[in-house]
Amino acid sequence: MRRIIFHAGFHKTGTTSLQQTLRANRQALRPHIRLVLRPGMQALCEAARGYSRSRDALDLGLVKYEAAALAERLESEVADTIFITSEDLSGHMPGRYKIKSYAAAAPDLMRALAIAFRAACPGDDLRFVFTTRAGPVWLRSCYAQHLRATRLDWDEAEYVKRYAPSADHAKVLAAIAAEIPDHPMEVFALEDFADRPLGLAEAVLDLMRVTPTVRTRLRPAPEGLRPAPDADTRAKLLAINRSDLSNAQAKAARLALMRGES
Repeated sequence: MRRIIFHAGFHKTGTTSLQQTLRANRQALRPHIRLVLRPGMQALCEAARGYSRSRDALDLGLVKYEAAALAERLESEVADTIFITSEDLSGHMPGRYKIKSYAAAAPDLMRALAIAFRAACPGDDLRFVFTTRAGPVWLRSCYAQHLRATRLDWDEAEYVKRYAPSADHAKVLAAIAAEIPDHPMEVFALEDFADRPLGLAEAVLDLMRVTPTVRTRLRPAPEGLRPAPDADTRAKLLAINRSDLSNAQAKAARLALMRGES
């Protein structure tokens, strides 16, 4: 029996580092583990993001369709474990498009994934895993992301005040678990793996039962993550977002600042 594991977020919980580490070790994990990253399921991720904005039944139907298409593509996969990972499977990050919480869409999305994969792969063991982060730190990380990616013009204190409820990941996870009662769900906190050699990826390696022999061949991902903007950079980003520049000009100015060009 194959195990299919969905890692559906959350955003800003070490997911990019985890995914880069797994990608860097993809060949070492083969043939027993097959990774499916966002580029391998872009249509499904976009459908999930679309539903998180619209909450429309037709858009949820598209999620099921794309999930079924992915399951079909994986039908002949002989790996013991298939690990499917993208935080976008839970929809947009709270704070985008006035989305207040993952609770608005993620439970529906996980149920849709389960329905589609149960129908296409009835003999497989379907599981879900989520990664979390301490609420205050997570909120500040989300704020910094929105500040550099959108025209957010609130200061950090205002953002944290407005979106504090979105950091209640336990509440979201309880709602998700209620929608997929027939499938095991694991939750890992980023902070619990800070001292492990491969960081949060260690949680996934444990879950996928990677042998000690294989682990000796695994290496951290090459340094490539963009550092979070420091206080001075955040202040400059906020000034750009509050300026009278057009949206296009503000976007260009933010990009230039993050590239160190201004």
